[in-house]
Amino acid sequence: MANTPKIVPVILSGGSGTRLWPMSRPEKPKQFLPLASHATMFEATLTRIADRARFAAPLVIANAAHADLITVQLAGAEATLVLEPVARNTAPAIALAALLIEPDAPLLVMPSDHVITDRGAFMAAIEVALPLVADGWLVTFGIAPDGPETGYGYIQIGEALATGVNRVARFVEKPGRAQAEMMINGGDHVWNGGIFLFRADAFLSALKAHAPDILAATSGAITSATRHGSHVLPDADAFAASPSDSIDYAVMEKADKVAVVPVSMGWSDVGSWDALHTLGSDDDGHAHHGAVLALDTSNCLLRSDGIRIAAVGIRDLIVVASGNDVLIVPRGSSQDVKRIVDALKTPDAK
Repeated sequence: MANTPKIVPVILSGGSGTRLWPMSRPEKPKQFLPLASHATMFEATLTRIADRARFAAPLVIANAAHADLITVQLAGAEATLVLEPVARNTAPAIALAALLIEPDAPLLVMPSDHVITDRGAFMAAIEVALPLVADGWLVTFGIAPDGPETGYGYIQIGEALATGVNRVARFVEKPGRAQAEMMINGGDHVWNGGIFLFRADAFLSALKAHAPDILAATSGAITSATRHGSHVLPDADAFAASPSDSIDYAVMEKADKVAVVPVSMGWSDVGSWDALHTLGSDDDGHAHHGAVLALDTSNCLLRSDGIRIAAVGIRDLIVVASGNDVLIVPRGSSQDVKRIVDALKTPDAK
């Protein structure tokens, strides 16, 4: 393994994070906020791959509108910042990265807004995957489930390929409750965490076979890209011509050599205020942050980045105050925040 190229981290940072409104907003989405710890999730992702003996400097694929914000949070760390002129989902974003590095380099693709509390388990899973990656396999990491979650996609574990690595039998889109319970009880399904490891040339070859329009558009965008120091600006017209598709739909569900490494590593995509409550609550179910006065409350998330929240005698509520906005929603219903975000886009929204 000593002669293999360093792993190139590809940090996907184009998400808008609307499910964590009102703190997460398009101009400063959740990955740039200190929600799960004192560091932002973007900063925590950088720390995860900071070992330069193992990892090359990362490529950050991001919304061009966030360039200054990312530069601040990089805090001088070496990185290449690839600024998407328009959003085109994960498959085109990853293609940009793969086209910028050496063909035999392994890419570790990670969203910038996930939490991983057991870094050792994550690093061990990467080492398990690398021999197959060197042989041209596309590897994803399956999260050991702790319940029948209906908000995640699932991966069915197939035949063993090596110790700790299995062929992917199938991908399952977000299931209903009954199907999720059946898959969990079967013991052969894991959550799809959206983290991948593969050689650049293996991904581009799969893209050529299964999504050639994406490859053509992104290749043109990189060929005509503008470079300013560590910033890469893909050609806007060429990139806009790319179909918008996820890596799962465009490649992983269609390619032949697709493997999964099941791993338990304290993972969360922090996809809702309920998820953040689960991450940060104490034994009494309290998850309070900021200017909060809570009397006789239980199982609540109370969070403010400004005005004081004063609560008495409430149960099972999420209350989030940010700027001029206050969110109040029952625990278990925080996915409905999207309805509020959509409603605020209407012309008559106050």
